[in-house]
Amino acid sequence: MTAREALQAQLERGIAALGATLPDGAVDRLLDYRELLERWNSAYNLTAVRNADEMIARHLLDSLAILPYVHGRTLADLGTGPGLPGIPLAIAEPAREVLMVDSNGKKVRFLREAIRSLKLVNARALQSRVEDVEGTFECITARAFASLADMLGWGGHLLAPEGVWLAMKGKHPEEELDGVPEGFHVEAIHALHVPGVEGERHLVVIRRT
Repeated sequence: MTAREALQAQLERGIAALGATLPDGAVDRLLDYRELLERWNSAYNLTAVRNADEMIARHLLDSLAILPYVHGRTLADLGTGPGLPGIPLAIAEPAREVLMVDSNGKKVRFLREAIRSLKLVNARALQSRVEDVEGTFECITARAFASLADMLGWGGHLLAPEGVWLAMKGKHPEEELDGVPEGFHVEAIHALHVPGVEGERHLVVIRRT
């Protein structure tokens, strides 16, 4: 078994454990994305995760774990870094428009190369501070990029009236809940079980009041 075949088996087991259904060719694209990230990471230091198995679990499967909660035709991934969870979500749902936002130029250059090489016609990358982004989105994702108060303070204007905000967290963010600004409420907090990832993972679901 080649190294890629072993990673493919790990990824497919994880997708099955999550109960996710992906379109044809998605697994190959996810593996291509991981390889591209690994190549760029040696020069640009895009992620602290360098082990291939860990990349499958902590990047790809962690991103796909929130799929059941992602809704709407438009999604903005704020503070996306090297495209997490934005790129896996764009691969998993080709009909959804995904905008990935990060202020770091080298990360956005990587994202644009990933979008081009993976032929992700539904994805765009924008170099910007969150507070300067315009438009509204039916779904917003943010992975450990700030406190709930700061996330919503900077990016709350981007959430469509009936939209859903999905904040990906490690530990249960009990101490952050009081900081949720007026106009928003926490609808639910889900404990996520990501195959191959130790430690707590939580998803905070936020809507407009």
